[in-house]
Amino acid sequence: MSSFGDYWENEILDHVFGKGSYTPPTIYVALSTAEPGDDGSALSEPSGNGYARQSTSASDWNAAAGGALDNANEITFAEATGDWGTMTHFALMDAASGGNLLAHGALSASKSIGSGDTANIAAGDLDVSLD
Repeated sequence: MSSFGDYWENEILDHVFGKGSYTPPTIYVALSTAEPGDDGSALSEPSGNGYARQSTSASDWNAAAGGALDNANEITFAEATGDWGTMTHFALMDAASGGNLLAHGALSASKSIGSGDTANIAAGDLDVSLD
């Protein structure tokens, strides 16, 4: 289960109601050791040790049905070269660093990432929904 971030909610509403145009960005998947919150202020990504957000393209996502969609392909992060901590959440961002939080959610299971580990999210396991 996921939640849209404040930024994306406003962009989509403005677009749908003719108050502005919106061009879909490249979506980057981030990992976090904390619940990011709808404004993204509590996003806590690993720093260094080989960590980088993973970019996606439209073909990496299945078409929406029933108000939800999920990842069509596995999302694989680079091998950790040091401790990243325990990942508990994901965030979808519109930039490789910084940027705006688009959506976020809890991972189905927390995962401690140490040196030599490779974090991945299996195809179909990252769910984004509107309700």
